[in-house]
Amino acid sequence: MTSKSLLTCEALLDDAIRQIVSDSPRLDAELLLAHVSGLSRTSFRAFPEREVSSAQAAKFKNLVAQRAQGMPVAYLLGHQEFWSLSLKVRNSTLIPRPDTECLIEVALELSLPDTARVLDLGTGTGAIALALSSERPGWKISACDLMEDAVALARENASRLKLPVKIFQSSWFAGLPADSFDLIVSNPPYVASDDHHLGEGDVRFEPASALVSGADGLDDIRLIVNEAPAWLNPEGWLLLEHGFDQAGAVQGLLVARGFVHVKSCKDYGGNDRMTLGQWPGKGAPDAQ
Repeated sequence: MTSKSLLTCEALLDDAIRQIVSDSPRLDAELLLAHVSGLSRTSFRAFPEREVSSAQAAKFKNLVAQRAQGMPVAYLLGHQEFWSLSLKVRNSTLIPRPDTECLIEVALELSLPDTARVLDLGTGTGAIALALSSERPGWKISACDLMEDAVALARENASRLKLPVKIFQSSWFAGLPADSFDLIVSNPPYVASDDHHLGEGDVRFEPASALVSGADGLDDIRLIVNEAPAWLNPEGWLLLEHGFDQAGAVQGLLVARGFVHVKSCKDYGGNDRMTLGQWPGKGAPDAQ
């Protein structure tokens, strides 16, 4: 094999696939090669003998080496697809997951005003707020995040996608301007501090502040459930994503706080991953 042949798409991909340990090594390799070469993934199979430049090959090999160490593909590419939107991502924010699209589906099925006021707590890249805005242009959507880097990134995504979402820096409700909402959504941290998954796979490279929430993973959800009624309009909804085994606990928190019509919904894997409840309106219990 000549040195020139080492620059073919086929040779580069074969070498990368041998190095990458993931659930989808070929997909990972093709995404990285498409990123550096500007070629489409379909072209790699249609024209495996096509060559890339030595500079592109060197950049690709560097990315492959990082992926082989576990660095998430989304961080290497700098973007992630979510709800047909291409979102910029950085290692200061959680990577949007496909299962979170189920939360979008649940939100869109709710009977809300055409001009509903919506709040996304802990927005990260802005994924949830921006997906909802893309589907419901009449909704007035706000979002917040504690981390300055996340706020800047969400605003960048909103500007690039031309979606009118207002994004604030705030620790949950603490720094928000006075307002009231028909829907509050959140994909908060919900991993227990001693969960072994924190040391495995892509999660190792994501910010712990976006993942971990106390000994049982429910500290932030408790706070949100407790404080949300003060920010909800009568008959407004609170919709939360949580861990696959936390539905019962989250339902219990919502019921104890006074929410009604509490139920959980499944993700694409059949797990109860989202739980929602409706604030019953005027005269509802508001004891802290």
